[in-house]
Parts: sequence; C-alpha cells; structure tokens
Amino acid sequence: MQEELEALDRNKTWDLVTLPRGRKTISNKWVYKIKRDDNNQVEQYRARLVMKGYAQKEGIDFNKIFSPVVRLNVVRVVLALCAVFDLHLEQQDAKMAFLHGDLEEEIYMLQPEGFGETGKENLVCRLKKSLYGLKQVPRCWYKIFDSYIMSHGYNRLSADPCTYFK
Repeated sequence: MQEELEALDRNKTWDLVTLPRGRKTISNKWVYKIKRDDNNQVEQYRARLVMKGYAQKEGIDFNKIFSPVVRLNVVRVVLALCAVFDLHLEQQDAKMAFLHGDLEEEIYMLQPEGFGETGKENLVCRLKKSLYGLKQVPRCWYKIFDSYIMSHGYNRLSADPCTYFK
C-alpha cells in the first residue's frame, strides 16, 4: 500500500484541498492481489487504490466516457498477415497506463483510509490524474495514447480509430 501511494505521489495524482461548498467526495478502497509464479509461489503482493466510480454523477463527476476499442476483425487480419508472411509480432503492455490520464473534471476523493496526512485530516484529495475505477479513465488514456502516437507520424486507420499505421 505504501508503494502504491508513493507511486501516486510521484505521479502528482492529487492535491490536498478543502472541499468546496456544494461538492461531494467519492470514496475509494484498496484492492489486493497476490501475484504467483509458475510454481505457484508468491512472487509479489500488490495493493491498488481504486475509486468507487459507481458513485459518480454524470454532468458533475464526468461528461464523456466513451473510448474506442480495436475491432476484432483488425486483430485477425494482423495475425493472419503475420502468419502468411512469417512476420515477427510483438505485444506491449503500458504499465499503470490508466494512471497517466489528465482529468478534465473536478473530482474530490477522501484521503485513503489509514493514510491521511497528520494535521490535514479535514482535507480531501482533488484529483489531477485518473485513478482506477473512475468512469472516464479509459477515455483519458485513449486521448493521451492517441496524441502521443499521432505526434510520432502515425495515421489512424479510417475503418478503425484504434488502429494506427505508418
């Protein structure tokens, strides 16, 4: 949990502020996972701070949540081309991708339970970056990824906005 909070702090995920009049906070919770190796031995204990996004109100905590997803037909075509032409295919995973999106909305969260800053217990977290569980997180990530990939000279396939070519 401490490692997760340190990572969120390095990412400048939130600022501690006084809750503005008329605004409500969204709660959070810790989600735990045990990562095991091939021999079923414990490899790592993980804790992730997750927002209770089901409490978000449209028009207040979020506006748009739609995020495009690659079409299965495109994946099939790419795999078929790799097989036919004996091409090398690689897959990458963007670690903690959803935590890098910049929020457009003002969202206030309670300080994580057990980790409130001493002397600042009455303050709340004003989110600057997205956190898992928020409804708009996939859209925030897509916007950052799209901007990055387009700035490197890629073009969007007209038939699928999640497929890029150069």
